[in-house]
Amino acid sequence: MDKSTIVCRCEEINIDEIETAIKNGAESFDDIKRLTRCGMGPCQSKVCFNPVSEIIADCTGKTLNEIGLPRFRMPLKMVRMSALAQESEDGSVVSVFGESVEDGESKNG
Repeated sequence: MDKSTIVCRCEEINIDEIETAIKNGAESFDDIKRLTRCGMGPCQSKVCFNPVSEIIADCTGKTLNEIGLPRFRMPLKMVRMSALAQESEDGSVVSVFGESVEDGESKNG
């Protein structure tokens, strides 16, 4: 493949950028992610994980099992702004987890 071939469509990262990150010490998908933003777009590395792992394996001589999986983060739950701005009557701190978008929609819907 050509060095300008896009591997991560979301962040428009090409093969050359991945290989440069590897030359600068990246050894895992998470290292590539930190150096290039590869895998941080809307697909959250669902499209680019396999091709990037293959490039890492080719450049480092590691097997795909040695490279391993990237660190996955828990999905966040949306919180209404009113929950963040709400003040309690007794002056104590109000939990932002008391009202979420899903809870508010079920009350309003």
